Amino acid sequence: MTEVCSKCGLPKDLCICETIARESEQIIIKTVKKKFGKIATIVDGIRSKNINLKDIVKTLKNKLACGGTIKNNTIELQGNHVEKVKNELIQMGFSSDTILIKNETRK
Repeated sequence: MTEVCSKCGLPKDLCICETIARESEQIIIKTVKKKFGKIATIVDGIRSKNINLKDIVKTLKNKLACGGTIKNNTIELQGNHVEKVKNELIQMGFSSDTILIKNETRK
């Protein structure tokens, strides 16, 4: 007998909790100037416990060919990849209406 998700009540292989969580997140993408003038792309707003941040970071790093990490529930990628990150997040199942791009570079 297969395992059943405690939240949605469906079998684990058909669980839709992560899909629903992806559609309801309000994501902000911005660039930040770091030490020595380096630019980093910050992805903030993915808060749901149903979404695995490690998988998202791994996919983004592979697709964008850059380094990155998770700090305080935000994704930090090396370089200016704002538009590319938005396109990749949409391909991963996040709604394009909930992704905002902030044109700010701060230290």
